[in-house]
Amino acid sequence: MRDTPRPQGTVGDARPGPPQLRPGRALAHTTGASGSGSPHRSDGRPPHTPRGARRSGPFGRPGTTPPVPGRPTFLLPLVCFALITWQVVADGPLVRLDERLSGALIRPDRFSEFLADLGNVPVAVPVLALAAGYAAWRARAGGTDRWWRPAATAALLMALVPAIVVPLKVLTDRPGTPAVPPATGYYPSGHTATAVVAYGCATLLLLPWLRRAAARGVLIALCAALVLGVGFGLVRRGYHWPLDVLASWCLGAVLLTLHVGCVARVGGGGHERPLSGSSRRTSAGTPSRRSGPS
Repeated sequence: MRDTPRPQGTVGDARPGPPQLRPGRALAHTTGASGSGSPHRSDGRPPHTPRGARRSGPFGRPGTTPPVPGRPTFLLPLVCFALITWQVVADGPLVRLDERLSGALIRPDRFSEFLADLGNVPVAVPVLALAAGYAAWRARAGGTDRWWRPAATAALLMALVPAIVVPLKVLTDRPGTPAVPPATGYYPSGHTATAVVAYGCATLLLLPWLRRAAARGVLIALCAALVLGVGFGLVRRGYHWPLDVLASWCLGAVLLTLHVGCVARVGGGGHERPLSGSSRRTSAGTPSRRSGPS
């Protein structure tokens, strides 16, 4: 068989070299089109979100900010807290069930006393202070924008605990269990609220700086064990009714949700919030359709 004849160039066109591009054609790998050999753009425009403009995680890796908790996450513990408070003030059926449950659970011993003491301010607040100092130091050393914001938010929420709990104790005026001297002002549990906010905020501050999933799981499990242990110790020792502890868990969940939301709005580790869509396009140098390439 004969080979298919190939078209031959003219004698004056016989110079060696790569084929020349024809006008009006754009190739994705042209030199100077946003970097030599860049397959992402066929013109000189940079992408909408260049890699250098992406905000990185705490270890310098590209990432995004965590989602801000939505209204259902925030409202569920708040509604539960309001329902329990209404039952306590109105002496509703939950209070009678609470009293029977407390009578079955009260067994004072040294172990329950130890667990209850973990909710004391001199124990829980220093743990939060150490975690806040470490997280702030790591964020500042890494050049994080607004490195102080997560630690300051945790400190503010910790200060809100007595500002919320003490007036509620006065307003509800709930008496204590038979295991404590006659007095009022036991609802909600201040020790439980202190433990939830202090240990919870400390966990939220340290989680971004732990690289391994196993370490993060251990930290979360330790936080849950401390919070549950304090609540169990208070009920077992007879210092509080079960509803006192449950209401403080709900209150603490609301405050922790506020912490997550405040930190997420500034980029997790304190980064600036992302630019709007129009600002991002302008800063990236992408022209609009009307103006055409610049």
